[in-house]
Amino acid sequence: MSERKVMTVLNGQTVTPPPIWLMRQAGRYLPEYRETRKSAGSFLDLCYNPELATEVTLQPIRRFGLDAAILFSDILVIPDALHRNVSFSEGKGPAMDPIDVSGIEKLDAANVMAHLSPVFETVSRLRTSLPHETTLLGFCGAPWTVATYMIAGHGTPDQAPARLFGYQEPVAMEKLLAFLADVSADYLVAQIDAGADAVQIFDSWAGVLGEKEFEDYAIKPVARIIASVRARRPSAKIIAFAKGAGYLLKDYRRKTGADAIGLDWSVPLSFAKDLQKEGPVQGNLDPMLMVAGGKALQDGIDAVLQALAQGPLIFNLGHGITPQADPENVTRLVERVRSGGAGA
Repeated sequence: MSERKVMTVLNGQTVTPPPIWLMRQAGRYLPEYRETRKSAGSFLDLCYNPELATEVTLQPIRRFGLDAAILFSDILVIPDALHRNVSFSEGKGPAMDPIDVSGIEKLDAANVMAHLSPVFETVSRLRTSLPHETTLLGFCGAPWTVATYMIAGHGTPDQAPARLFGYQEPVAMEKLLAFLADVSADYLVAQIDAGADAVQIFDSWAGVLGEKEFEDYAIKPVARIIASVRARRPSAKIIAFAKGAGYLLKDYRRKTGADAIGLDWSVPLSFAKDLQKEGPVQGNLDPMLMVAGGKALQDGIDAVLQALAQGPLIFNLGHGITPQADPENVTRLVERVRSGGAGA
């Protein structure tokens, strides 16, 4: 029976060639996704429809034979489950009722897991539908990133509303992040119990934080999630991805307890190699190369392989694949990584 290569890497071993999956590998760049999306209703309807969410999760596995599938959902299902009136509109992104100090005081997690039960059904369906050798990844948003949307009520370029809130209302911010960490830990445990092999915590807005705030808003809440998950599921494998954190990643693995750390494309490969000495890394090809293709794509793949393929590596992008990406470039990426890149 074939091994799940991503899990082998998460156990600290080197696999040659490295296993591959891509953040946002199921999405608008795939024509089959666009067809399925038409029948789903709203984006959240798609996330909560186990049949359709299973289908779109499987689409890139069927097409590319990637080594891991990641549950199709969204980081904002948690605030949706907290009755923050979450919606998604084309071209504008997510919106919800902004939360204030009194709203934070009233947060109640009582019915969150029941609200999210369709997600757990999707995970169960996926594990029975995927090839045995394909790792199934669950995920959640990191508390800081989820909090930025909850505080502003929408996405912003630099998360100034959430940063300002943290300075003006430090006690409420700490309470919100701790609450989200505890709910997220329950959510990840439920995904693991439903069949996820490993989980990833996405901190997409970690890069806007200063050093002290990174410690308080990015490291401590993620460490709280991981400690809570491990207390209940000691063998859980967890990837933590703090986009834009740069040099602050130096102690991120040790302080959070993550098994592997995801690296965005701005992390220098020399620094990535240092981080890899302490354990598995994941990344970090620039997603724009999936649009550019050609020699630029080949050179980018080869650079990552030359720097990191001699240690525990999960080959991935440095952030999610964009709607403009050419699916044929994903095919080329998979072929080149599996052939060992230039000079293979």
